[in-house]
Amino acid sequence: MSDGAGGRVVVLADDLIWATRLAALVRGAGAEVVPVATAAAFEAALPTSDRVIVDLTARAYDGLAAVGRAASAGRPVLCLAQHDDHELRRLALAAGAGRVYAYRKLHEDGPAVIGAWLGRSGPAARAAAARPMADRDREARSQEDSR
Repeated sequence: MSDGAGGRVVVLADDLIWATRLAALVRGAGAEVVPVATAAAFEAALPTSDRVIVDLTARAYDGLAAVGRAASAGRPVLCLAQHDDHELRRLALAAGAGRVYAYRKLHEDGPAVIGAWLGRSGPAARAAAARPMADRDREARSQEDSR
């Protein structure tokens, strides 16, 4: 597990846009992010993680199985799902997710949501929350392009 102030957050997402947004939100909240897009990569990253974010609407992995695996490993889990998929949201909570947010909620309030989940509420978290999502998206793409 991480010694960093923000901890180490595994982000399991196979959608490039959401994987990039989530990684930027976690970094912006002061945590180390480990982006993964497959079940195998998730299993490899889980032992050294502090927390987990799972995008439930994926094709490359079983999101509910990932939630169950992370919860059984004692990791706090935050999920994303379609706002109207009540059954998937219910199943994720039953599998061990602490919260399941709609994509729109994280698109509009991502810095505040992720900051609160990580226990951050200081000036840096408030400043990140005040920045428009388009600015955060551009910054995330720029960071991805530089790799």
